[in-house]
This record gives sequence, structure tokens and C-alpha cells, in this order.
Amino acid sequence: MSPASLPLPAIHASHVGIWIADAQGRVQRVGRGEAIAAVAATPHLLLNATLTGDRLGYPELSGLDLLELFAFLYPARFAVPTPAGIAATIGVSPPKAEEDIAAFLPQATAAMLAGIDDPAWPEREGTWHGLQALARQRWPWAPLVQPRLTTPDAHERWLFARLPEWEEAPPRPAPRQVRINPDDVTARLDRLTGDGAERRPGQQDYARATAAIFEPRERKDAPQMLVAEAGTGIGKTLGYLAPAKQWIEQSAGSVCISTFTKALQRQLSRETERLYPDAATHREKVVVRKGRENYLCLLNLEDALQGGFSGRAAILAQLVARWAAYTRDGDMVGGDLPGWLPALFRRNGTTALTDRRGECIYAGCPHFRKCFIERSARAATQADIVIANHALTMVQAARPRDGGAPATRLIFDEGHHLWDAADSMFAAALTGQEAVEIRRWVLGPEGKSRGRRRGLAARLADVASYDEAGERAIQAAIAAATELPGDGWLSRLSENDPWGAIERLLAAVRGQVYARAVNTRTADAGYGLETELADPDAVLVTAAAAASDAVEALLRPLLALGKRLDALVDDPPDWLDGQARARVDGARHSLGTRVDTLGGWLSLLGRVGGPANPDFVDWLAIDRYDGREFDTGLHRHWLDPARPIAEIVYRPAQGVLVTSATLRSGHGGQNALGGGWTEADIRTGARHMDGGVQHLAVPSPFDYARQSEVLIVTDIARGDLPALAGAYSRLIEASGGGALGLFSAIRRLRIVHARIADRLARAGLPLYAQHVDPLDTGTLVDIFRADPHASLLGTDALRDGVDVPGESLRQVIMEGVPWPRPTILHAARRAAQGGSAYDDMVIRGRIGQAFGRLIRRADDFGQFVMLSPSFPSRLLSAFPEGTPIRRLPLDVAVNHVAAANIERRKSAFPAFSPS
Repeated sequence: MSPASLPLPAIHASHVGIWIADAQGRVQRVGRGEAIAAVAATPHLLLNATLTGDRLGYPELSGLDLLELFAFLYPARFAVPTPAGIAATIGVSPPKAEEDIAAFLPQATAAMLAGIDDPAWPEREGTWHGLQALARQRWPWAPLVQPRLTTPDAHERWLFARLPEWEEAPPRPAPRQVRINPDDVTARLDRLTGDGAERRPGQQDYARATAAIFEPRERKDAPQMLVAEAGTGIGKTLGYLAPAKQWIEQSAGSVCISTFTKALQRQLSRETERLYPDAATHREKVVVRKGRENYLCLLNLEDALQGGFSGRAAILAQLVARWAAYTRDGDMVGGDLPGWLPALFRRNGTTALTDRRGECIYAGCPHFRKCFIERSARAATQADIVIANHALTMVQAARPRDGGAPATRLIFDEGHHLWDAADSMFAAALTGQEAVEIRRWVLGPEGKSRGRRRGLAARLADVASYDEAGERAIQAAIAAATELPGDGWLSRLSENDPWGAIERLLAAVRGQVYARAVNTRTADAGYGLETELADPDAVLVTAAAAASDAVEALLRPLLALGKRLDALVDDPPDWLDGQARARVDGARHSLGTRVDTLGGWLSLLGRVGGPANPDFVDWLAIDRYDGREFDTGLHRHWLDPARPIAEIVYRPAQGVLVTSATLRSGHGGQNALGGGWTEADIRTGARHMDGGVQHLAVPSPFDYARQSEVLIVTDIARGDLPALAGAYSRLIEASGGGALGLFSAIRRLRIVHARIADRLARAGLPLYAQHVDPLDTGTLVDIFRADPHASLLGTDALRDGVDVPGESLRQVIMEGVPWPRPTILHAARRAAQGGSAYDDMVIRGRIGQAFGRLIRRADDFGQFVMLSPSFPSRLLSAFPEGTPIRRLPLDVAVNHVAAANIERRKSAFPAFSPS
């Protein structure tokens, strides 16, 4: 039986309308002005104040947000942040229509508060302590929660007392050289898929072939390597986990599984529970690893709790502290921290709670032994399976750290993204923002800046007091770092008043970009400006020479300091105990990263006025967002970023699997670049390996001819935004929702959303959008997945990272052919990789990924709609062989979609009768 509703007013606002429930539960529909006046006078119950404020046009909205209460009472629990999602999580009946939501909120509140009385409430510990702190911050919920909590009889453990300490462990021994029997792999796969499960020959073939990467390699720098395309529905995850687990048991080795998206990391973590059903064993044997900027920094949190944050940010810090006491691993980005929580506080204060600037003081931190990052790093050295992302895998291969031997077997899932990940990882950029970070790392806080950031001198004070040469190097680095840009550098550049050698270089870069960049003044060209680093003018050449001297002046003492730190470790003094050793090791790693960056800068500066390096593409750029400059500098990328993958990542390994559903663009792998596996070998770097690379293709078991179709709409002119918006609206209404709309430009997405959101809402079809709704992408996908009437608009992140099986995704709509943006980097690669054939490879890959969102299960059905009258026939091979493809005018396409979604359209309901 549900608790009685609380006597509190509540408000619900959507694209359909605004409803207010008074303290007696009476609901009335009101206008925007009346609603704003009501919430400004009296705090109301609401769900997601940020989103509600946007719908009201009242960004300063405050009140009693149920999501904040949920985050306090149930930290680290998942909930879709909608009325239906909250109802499902707390076990009450959801509202049946929009007009019922305002009355539902007091009922949901009563149920949540009643849960405090449950003796089995698992998150009770720490609640009283946390609430006292929130009451001091005048948290609106405190007066309602406080009477229901009793003062603990004994001192309750709070955050830092609850967190366990990690322990050091000896390095994991090298794996034994074994050969696994393919029949054992098949038997294990049968056990993993479960008794009575349908045997899938494609999955079995894939698993047996994957076993080859676990064979002993025959010569150095030549791993056993397989490039495998496994069509959607094959079950490739269990297909490679089966041989991996068999090899782990026989060899006592470890496997690294690298992915590109956080969604697949979560999915892999769940799948590996089949290998280790016991929860405690799973935590020990499987570790999810991300870059340190993803994890909560306990020292940053402590500073925030002790006055570093104020106002609403201080409340956020307290809620994060509640979560930190119950989180599995401290992962704030894609982990068990609710993705919607930071968005409730407008400014994303969670970024200040992570180590995004590389300011960790390692063993100098009082929370070092409880640090989430250090615990994850150490757990990974002992785990059987480490689930990392492509960027981190590449970082650890390029800059080994954390002790212990690296995994000898690497599995790259989402292998089609290796090119993009390497393009970011192995690039160099001498920009204002990058230089400011180096300056802060060396000098620490300057002027009136606050916080705990410390410079080199403070971090290595004990080294300086012991080692005279080290002290001289630190002081020389501090002096040289003053030539780097400081606060206000952007304003000084715009006023042509640069300070120091690097700012003068950036001013020269800025001048040359404005002089030479081609600005078409069209929205599709983007907001940034760039020009080739070719035939630089005398001002830029002179500035680059002076900047090179300044960078060298900083690099020399840092190299000398690195040698002194190495000498300390090799011949440790008496004071270098375990804690000091860990601090020095952390400083060495951090120092190495900065030395690598400065070395890349010198190479890039040497290019100004010097010969071009055929392996790299160099250019000058001004980065802007909505027309406002936020960075300026020089950039260098590999012409073929897959080359360093082969050299740095593949060659040291014993075995490598690169797999994806779309490694080859085009069914049958036929393409203008040579057919077969040519494209896959280019994108993955397999062509840079000296023979021995095996290939495997396992087609999807789905019947695309029956389960899907492609509709190419022939009468929507490119650039006609009203017609584009009308097409999206009509197609979504025809399907009864369940549509994923993909755009290549944020501006067009926003325009289309603004034109159609209200109309769709009146038909009972909620519409959400990236870059419009104040919610993170993961939360938007959760909402979309939970409601078969909802639709979602987005950009590239949704094209590649959405897994929504079932009827919640029945239609994918692309605004047009996803042509590559004509940047300098793309032009250079296009010229080097076959001209238009390279473009076609990129486009087919993007279309293939978008189409791949549609059919995720054997009982799925969906339609892929391309709003492009001039869709080239040569790109049709991006779709699975046998998929019906029709070119239709919009009216016919709408009728076609409606006919395929008759039952779903019947269940859509008008939210209210339009007046």
C-alpha cells in the first residue's frame, strides 16, 4: 500500500503544457506566467529542476527536486530520471498521463521518505552525518528528512572511515606458454550461453578462430593477430570471452579488453559476470579501467566539503560524498554516479572533483591509501580481465606505469574506432590552453587563485632540501615557465598585447590564420578557423624561433630534474621511505608526460620555416564555439595514425584481436580501395604488421531483408530547414515515436528540435535532444530506451554508442549523407589514401554504424530513413546485403512508415486536446 500523499504543492512542465497540484492534490493547468509566479513565491515539488526551468523559461527555478532526494537516499543506485523511471525504482504506480504527473510527485515523495523507516534500508549508514552538513547548507529537503532520522547511538562511519584501503601485492608472474584446445573453447562457450540456448554456428566459428591469438607467438614483434568482423547479433562478446577464459585458466595470464565507448565497458562488465558469477570474485578478477580524469579525487572532495565549494555547488559536493561511500569504483563518468546528478546544478562542479589537470600529489595525499584511482590501478595488475578504453590502452603502452607486466593478450572491441582514438592520442598541439596547464603544473597557484594546487617546488620540497642539483633544476624550471601564457592570455591576444615568447607566437599564429583562412560564413563549415602551416610569414618564423628557445629553456631543467629523481630511486637516501618513494615515482611519471609534451612542441616549432615531414600533417588553428574564441595554436597529427598503433601497441603484445561489426565498409568488403580487407587493414593498422595477420568475417544472423528496410526520401532539398523539420516531425508521428534522429551539425539539430518538439508532445510523443536538454548523453539514452513513445535527436555520439534493442528504437533518420568535414587534416589523408575512395570509406563506415543501431535482436524490426534526394548509389553497399532499398517522396515514405507501425501508433495517445 502506497503512503499517503504529502501536503505540498507540485509542478510539472513539459512541451505539452504546465500543471500545478496544490497542497490538497487538486491539479490545474496553468500558463507560464502564472507558473513562474507560483514557484517564485512558494517552493514546489518537481522532478529535475534544470529541465523544468528550461521548459518554463525560468532558469533560476529552485524547489524540492525529487532527483536530489533520490541521490541522497539511494546513492549509487540507477534510476531513469522520469516519473515512470522513479516510480519503477521505488515501487509505486506511475502516472498514466501528463496531467497526472503533478499529483504523482507528492505521492512519490511520501514513498521515498517512508523508506527511511525501513530497517533493511542498505544506505542508512552515514545518512545522519551527511544530512547535518546539508542542513548547514540550507538544503531544501533537510527539514523534511531530519525528523525521520534518529541520532545514531554510536559514532557512525562516514565517507573516509567507510572506504577500504588498498594493499600492495607482488607483481603477477608472466603467463605460461600453453595451447588451448578449440573443442574446450566450444564447450566453454556452450556453458556460458546456458543450457537450452540456441547454438549459433557463427558464434562458435568466431570463438574457435579467436582462440588463435592465445597461441605462443613465433618471433619477436610479431604477435598472433586476428582482424575479425562479426556481424551484429553474432554474440562476439561471449565469442571472445570463451577462449580468453580458457587461456586464463590454463596459463594464469591476464587479458586486456579495450573498447571505445563507456556503454560497451558497462556491457562487458555485465557479460563477464557469467565468467565469475560470485560478486566478490568478479570484483577481484574483472577490473574496469579508465583515465584518471574519470575518477573522484578524494582530496578534491575533501577541499570542497571544507569550504572550497559554496552555494549550490556545496550541496552537490555533499551528495557526491554520499555516493562516494557506496560506489563500486569511484568512476564519475559512466560509472554508478547518476549521470543526471551534475546537470541538476547547472555548472558541472563534478569536473573540479576529478584529477583533470594532472595535479595529483600521489603519496603526499592523506587519502592515498584509499584513492579510487590507485586502487583501480593496483587491482588491474592482479586481475584476470582488465576492461579499458582505447585511449588508456594506448597511453599505457606508450608510457608504461603502475608496476607489473602488461597484459600479453589484447582484444580491441569496437576496432573501427582505433583510427580515431590514435588520432587523438598520438597528436601534438601547442595551444594557449595546453601551455597554461604546463605553467600551472610548474608554478602552482598565482595571484588570487585558490585551491590546493601546488607547483613543483612545493611537491618536491623534500627532494630540493636533500639534493642541491635537484633544487637548481626546480628553480630553473620555475623561471622558464614564466614565459608560458598565464591568466588572461586570450584577452591580451585580442588586444595585440602578448606577454612572453609563447604568447607572441600565439599572436603571430592568430594573425596568420585570420589572414589566410577561408571562412565561407556558412553554418556547416563550423565555427573554427584554420590554415596550413606552409610558407609562414617572417613574423611567425621569428616568433617560432623565440618560442623554441623558451621551450628548450624549460625542457632542459625538467630533464635534469628527471635524472635526479631517477638517481634518488636507484640509490635511495635514508628518508626515502615507502610513502616518499611513491611520491617520487608519481612525480617521475608526471614529469615524463610533460617532457614528452614539450618534446612534441619542439618538433612542431621546428617545422615553422623548416621542411615538412611527410608522416605528419601540420596546421594553424583558432578554435571557436558559437563564434567565440577559446583557443589558438599549432597542431600536428599523423597522416596515418594507425602506424603508431602498430609500432607501440601491437608489436610488444603476444596476441591481438581487433574486432567489430563494421570493420569493412560495404557488404562483402568490396570497395574502391582494393576490395576485401584493404579498408579494415588501413583503419586498424594491420597493414603495418609484417605478415601473419589473419582475417575472419562472420555474417550477421539477422534477416535484414525481412527485419529492415532503407527509405531514401527524394524531395527534401538540402538546406531547406523548414522542410527538414517537417520531415522529421511527420516521420516520428508516423512511427509513433521510437525514432533516433542523427545530425551532422548542432545548429540544425537545435533548429529542428525547436520547430517540432511541441507538436510531437501534443501527440504524446516526447522528444529529447543532445545539446538542447540539460542532460548527459547516457541519461538521454536511458530515457529513450525506457519509453517506446520517446524519440531522440543527436550527433556522432549517438551514431556509434547507442544499444537500444526492442521496440524503443524502430526508426533511424539521418538528415543527409554524413560527408566528412573538409578540414586540412582530412584533405591530406584523402590525397594520401585514394582521393574520393577514402571519402567513400569514411561515409560508408558512418552509415553502417548508424544502420547498426536499428536491428539488435532477432525479433527487432526497423526502418532507416535517409533525407537525401541525391544519395549516391555507390554508397548503398553500406547497408547489409539483401536489405530492401527504396527511393520515395516524403508523402509515400511517411505512409510506408505508418503502415509498418500501425499497432505502435494506436498506443500513442494525445496528451491533451489542442485548444
